[in-house]
Amino acid sequence: MYIQQVIKLITDAQDKAWTWDFAKEQLIPKMVTLVVLYVVSILAVTLFTQLMAFITQGFLNKMRQSMFEKMENLPLRYFDTHKHGDIMSTYTNDIDALRQLISQALPTLLRAGTVVVVVFCIMFYYSIWLTLFTVIGVIAIMFASGKMGGGSAKYFIRQQESVGKVEGFVQEMMNGQKVIKVFNHEAKAQSEFDQLNEELCSDAYKANAYANTLAPVVMNIGNILYVLLAVTGGLLVLAGVKNPGIYSAVMAAKDPLFTGLLDVSIVVAFLNMTKQFTGNVNQVAQQINAVVMALAGAERIFSVMDAEPEPDDGYVRLVNAEVAPDGTITETDRHTGHWAWKHPHQAEGTVTYTELKGDVLLDHVDFGYVPEKTVLHDVSVFAKPGQKVAFVGSTGAGKTTITNLINRFYDIADGKIRYDGININKILKSDLRRSLGIVLQETNLFTGTVMDNIRYGKLDATDEECIAAAKLAGADDFITRLPQGYNTELSGNGANLSQGQRQLIAIARAAVADPPVMILDEATSSIDTRTEAIVAAGMDKLMEGRTVFVIAHRLSTVRNSDVIMVLDQGRIIERGNHDQLIAQKGQYYKLYTGAFELD
Repeated sequence: MYIQQVIKLITDAQDKAWTWDFAKEQLIPKMVTLVVLYVVSILAVTLFTQLMAFITQGFLNKMRQSMFEKMENLPLRYFDTHKHGDIMSTYTNDIDALRQLISQALPTLLRAGTVVVVVFCIMFYYSIWLTLFTVIGVIAIMFASGKMGGGSAKYFIRQQESVGKVEGFVQEMMNGQKVIKVFNHEAKAQSEFDQLNEELCSDAYKANAYANTLAPVVMNIGNILYVLLAVTGGLLVLAGVKNPGIYSAVMAAKDPLFTGLLDVSIVVAFLNMTKQFTGNVNQVAQQINAVVMALAGAERIFSVMDAEPEPDDGYVRLVNAEVAPDGTITETDRHTGHWAWKHPHQAEGTVTYTELKGDVLLDHVDFGYVPEKTVLHDVSVFAKPGQKVAFVGSTGAGKTTITNLINRFYDIADGKIRYDGININKILKSDLRRSLGIVLQETNLFTGTVMDNIRYGKLDATDEECIAAAKLAGADDFITRLPQGYNTELSGNGANLSQGQRQLIAIARAAVADPPVMILDEATSSIDTRTEAIVAAGMDKLMEGRTVFVIAHRLSTVRNSDVIMVLDQGRIIERGNHDQLIAQKGQYYKLYTGAFELD
């Protein structure tokens, strides 16, 4: 409007003598108003985009933060039963679906919805009958949106699930590239990927086929409605022309709302508003796709958020302690090298302290990963402070399962597990695991330097402590020969190191934690015989004064153990030291002599 007025003033000025008064009184105010409106418009759009970016990214940041925090509190059982790639898909595709909803769909719905309501009220003011006629068209649009939107919803949900399957498969294939190439399974992997990809393509096609059909349908319903309103409005205008007496009486009464007779100016304005009305309804309908995808993504996100967290009803804490010569234990804030279990007794209102020594007892323990299948049957293990207890047996006998129960990665079905005389169910899991050092058969290294990976065992460890731990594990020699020594960057789970070198770093990581109890699950399985001899000396120092649980297939590594447990099908069938078990000539004797025969 202001542009038209300014143009008119300039045109009029061409026919008049140009004067400063004319410019000051008529032209400049209009131009200033126009500039102000443009500046306000630019500022409003800039503020809106910045505000939406802030709100969107802030929301997604909180959502990812909450998801990761939730994931960290999930039990290992959850990760055993869900594909890692599928979980990753919730952080990428599903979160992105929510981003589109917040940053694009919701603002459009709000803006278009406001216009629809305002225009509808104006239309209702001008003509009730034409407005009701418009409502019929809106009902048709809503019916089409419901049918097509509902049809696309189930396929959008299936599309999100298919994306998760594809990403999970790709991640699995990336991790297993060596195995794939060794067995020449590239064609099989390609075939399986093609099948998953075809399912994703089919679901995505069906979802978008429904969604992309909706916009043209809604637009054409709006066009048909426009034509019908034009014809109807024209007929009403003609009816008024043919009955001038009635029309004049109605207009004179200024009450045309409840009559079908209209002026041509009202019909023209009404048609323009109808176009605007249906156009914004079309914009609302087009956001159904984003809403459906966001709902599908939100369902998958909240399936992670609603998963049962790892239960922890413990209340016994691990604290720094000072031990007096008479055995009295007092809690302290400084690190003394001594630890104690702080055990509050609510009934008596007292607190007792028990020195952490590493006395571990499994008393008639039964366990199964699923209720219908028991893996461990009536297992009893007694490990006194400073003892080295070894578990041997065939694969699947239950060796690793026992150590997983000591860590409370899983909870037992029956029996008791006591740590320094305290039921481990009463100990906070974080404190329980802080008192245990573990070296797993499968080594996991993180992106960062060698020093960072060793310090992972104790985040406040100094460089000197990390180097001492590496020397203890026999890792210092090869680390110092790396390009940047301890500052060498590792990535891809330490892909630039050999399997044995990665294992040595894992042992150093456990050593720097200096725990009273060590669990070594095939800790030397990836180390050659020469390196094993180097590590053995360091391991003896590491194990000195500690309770150690060792799982090994190489019986030579457990020969000097205080107690050797022989497991078979989840039961302890033999126990004793090396000489005692050899004298029994049972299962251990057969395994040991068989090993010599293999050599």
